[in-house]
Amino acid sequence: MNTTIDYARVLDQKDQLGHFRDEFYSKEDTIYLDGNSLGLLSKRSEESVYHLLNSWKDYAIEGWMNGLTPWFYLSEELGSKMGQLIGANEKEVIVTGSTTSNLHQLLATFFNPTPTRNRILADELTFPSDIYAMKSQLKLKGLSPSEHLIQVESKDGYILDEQDIIEAMDNSIQMVILSSVLYRSGQLLDMKRLITAAHERGILIGFDLAHSIGVIPHDFNELQPDFAFWCNYKYLNSGPGSVGGLYVNERHFGKEPGLAGWFSSNKEKQFDMEHVLQFEHHAGAFQVGTPHILSLAPIIGSLELFQEAGMKNVHEKSLALTSYFMELIEQELTQYSFKIINPREDNKRGGHVCLHHQEAASICKALRSHQVIPDYREPNLLRLAPIAFYNKYEEVWKTVEILKEIMEKEEYRLYKNERNVIA
Repeated sequence: MNTTIDYARVLDQKDQLGHFRDEFYSKEDTIYLDGNSLGLLSKRSEESVYHLLNSWKDYAIEGWMNGLTPWFYLSEELGSKMGQLIGANEKEVIVTGSTTSNLHQLLATFFNPTPTRNRILADELTFPSDIYAMKSQLKLKGLSPSEHLIQVESKDGYILDEQDIIEAMDNSIQMVILSSVLYRSGQLLDMKRLITAAHERGILIGFDLAHSIGVIPHDFNELQPDFAFWCNYKYLNSGPGSVGGLYVNERHFGKEPGLAGWFSSNKEKQFDMEHVLQFEHHAGAFQVGTPHILSLAPIIGSLELFQEAGMKNVHEKSLALTSYFMELIEQELTQYSFKIINPREDNKRGGHVCLHHQEAASICKALRSHQVIPDYREPNLLRLAPIAFYNKYEEVWKTVEILKEIMEKEEYRLYKNERNVIA
């Protein structure tokens, strides 16, 4: 492999998505590799925020139905556009809530335990917030989390074996909830295999897409999961704490929402102000309260960029960037005890490179001193996410060179090997 900076620059010259870098705000002297935690602000999103601020200023209450972007239908309109990223029908996706509140909604709606089927199947590597929600809903239904939440174990602490998950789908399981991509190791699960196995056993199955939407082009029309939920502030670049999203397969339309609210209503009936809910017969039924218009605003601009770039092109560049990263790491850094944790196969990994090192926390701090922004996760994991829209191959090359310098000079020893309050 050619490991020169000139080769990295050649790759950048050939990059068909390279011009999108100018659409984002980034510091010229900083290499930002934490877009799998929080994406950068785009100029389009900034513009759409100002647009909705001005609609509030210009229209006041009339903004719900007037202007270029009426607020009343905004969550549905964005859901239709976002559905294209996961291959869903336009009414199967709604932009609402947050990752965890949407999971609570889906659990409250679809987890209906019987005397024999009364368990939820998850895994020991999933994001903690998802587990908190599952345990909470079990308690609300009078069930014991220790008995009714089954978490499949990992053989190495980083990767899951789909066969282990399938074998745990016994007759006591009513629902399976998994991450499409594991947030630490970056493993992409074989969703089709898992969905098929669950449905053959009469089990509902849903996925947390936080680390796959916006980087992997799912085809839910083909996969047919029962539901999914996600945040939009990572690969979708919609801002800190931005409104999340959820998907409900159309075969479940007509199911009454477990957590009902005013915006669960059929839009034509909502202002009848009746005390009997007439809920929507599409994903919009799973909204609860009034949409957060100013937090929806950045998503408008972000989705414009995805429509222009094409999800397939974004995914291909992501794979190319991470492959290049791993090849350089193996050429230049293995002598310093770095170990690549994420799967190497294109069809088994998400959008970041995961490195294990005993000094990972202090190495992260040393990288920041060189204006490289990585991410640390327990235990001893360094996550590096080159984003298709705004990262360059040359930045990947420079990061590896900086890592080599940090290790050669033992700069990491200047920092405590422990995470900060926010890792």
